[in-house]
Amino acid sequence: MSLYRNILWFIKGMREYTRSGFENASKSFAAKDLDVSMVGRSFMITGANSGIGKATAMTIAKKGGTVHIVCRNKEKAERAREEIVSASGNTMVFVHVLDLSESRKVWEFAEAFKKEHTSLNVLINNAGCMVNQREINSDGLEKNFATNTLGVYILTKCLIPLLEKSRDPRVITVSSGGMLVQKLNPDDLQTERAQFDATMVYAQNKRQQVVMTEFWAKAYPKIHFSVMHPGWADTPAVASAMPQFYQLMRDRLRSAEQSSDTLIWLAMSRVTITFPSGLFFQDRQPVSVHLPLAWTHSPRKEVKAFMRCLETLAISVKHSEGDNI
Repeated sequence: MSLYRNILWFIKGMREYTRSGFENASKSFAAKDLDVSMVGRSFMITGANSGIGKATAMTIAKKGGTVHIVCRNKEKAERAREEIVSASGNTMVFVHVLDLSESRKVWEFAEAFKKEHTSLNVLINNAGCMVNQREINSDGLEKNFATNTLGVYILTKCLIPLLEKSRDPRVITVSSGGMLVQKLNPDDLQTERAQFDATMVYAQNKRQQVVMTEFWAKAYPKIHFSVMHPGWADTPAVASAMPQFYQLMRDRLRSAEQSSDTLIWLAMSRVTITFPSGLFFQDRQPVSVHLPLAWTHSPRKEVKAFMRCLETLAISVKHSEGDNI
């Protein structure tokens, strides 16, 4: 079955996820959807110093929004801020230094942000990683899982109270079409038993993000949740994490601007909230989170077990080495 999924996913990817796939899809985009002002609205974007995150931050800043860019590298973040301010003329761009793989620090950052700010309209979970060897972070957690899943969980869950009291709150998570080849595996979240394959670990993390989004959409109806696939993007992260794929496909990869289009549309357009919360989007359209006959659906009890596990891990990390919050 996994071979079937992989083949079907690659065929789908060559047709839809490439630059030509975007060009075909964009013929039906309505330009007026993004003819909006973001003055008075605040956005938090993780991983915004390059690629999709930076392109998104740039567009939002040009529309007048307040942008909080959250990055692990202060120097790169400051350079990105300078470029964004220079191009947009908008000085309401703020840098926050945070490594999402350091789970306890995510708690500390989110709690501090809530105390310092009275509003957050949109949270964009864009940062991610693909560490090719199994590594453990300072909290004893596998690094891909800590960054892509638990970091997103902690940041989102902690900021929900702030989002709920803000106008038209939204949470958008950048997932990947790679999640289509994975079924949620709540019994081995940190790849402790299975053979470590970074590509499949990443795909599993991205499936976990979709499951979290669907769960939160039902649990927090005041907030509009969505998850999206940017297509196959020509970004520094892809070139670094998947060099062979990048070399093979680089002439077909989407630009950062093309890959960020749906993310920007979900963050800014009024059309977005006419769709139900919790959907998975690709090129401004909701699409299925499962391949045909791929058997990747999860029973409700497995989803609940997964979410309980995340909550348990998040709480244990929060109180590790003393509660500094």
